[in-house]
Amino acid sequence: YKVPGSFEIPVITKKRADSKKVEGIICIGALIRGDTPHFEYLSAEVTKGLAQISMDKGIPVSFGVLTVDTIEQGIERAGTKAGNKGYDSAFALVETLNLIREADLD
Repeated sequence: YKVPGSFEIPVITKKRADSKKVEGIICIGALIRGDTPHFEYLSAEVTKGLAQISMDKGIPVSFGVLTVDTIEQGIERAGTKAGNKGYDSAFALVETLNLIREADLD
């Protein structure tokens, strides 16, 4: 799903988690620092919101939301120079799901 802004990521994530049709969720986006404290507030709330959903619903929510100072940093972290946050988030979700399945078998 594409959301209109970063603040909406947690509510849509919760709706998907509530559907019980998913085993895990990957959230991908970017927050770019501006000249006001808005960046800090949004970064903190999106992070806390997604962590809370994961704990409340008992499913992994992989955090692929970039928090960067510039568009260039975002592009680099999205896969050009500094790794690929989308890939890393998908890998983390699969690994976490495997660990959950393993723990359920014990």
